[in-house]
Amino acid sequence: MKAIWNGAVLAESAHTEVVEGNHYFPADAIKPEYFKPSNTHTVCPWKGTASYYMVEVDGKTNPDAAWYYPETKAEAKNITGHVAFWHGVEVTP
Repeated sequence: MKAIWNGAVLAESAHTEVVEGNHYFPADAIKPEYFKPSNTHTVCPWKGTASYYMVEVDGKTNPDAAWYYPETKAEAKNITGHVAFWHGVEVTP
C-alpha cells in the first residue's frame, strides 16, 4: 500500500493493519521528511488517544492529515505506533 499526497509518496508498506476501513502503516514505513508533529489529539473509546501529524510537501501543508496511537488500549494493540491518513491523502495498492 502507498499513501500519496501532492505527488509525494508519504508511506509505503506491504504490511498495513486495516481498522475501521483505514490502513495503518508501520512507523518505519513513513518518510519522516514529510511529517511534523501537531498539537491535536483525539480520543477513541476503544483505541485510545490519537496524536496527529501535519504533512508538508513542496511548501504545501495538510494539517492533521495523519494520525497514530502512541499507546493503545488492549483491543487495538496491533496498531500501536502505526500511522493512518485522511484529508485528501490517497491510500492505494
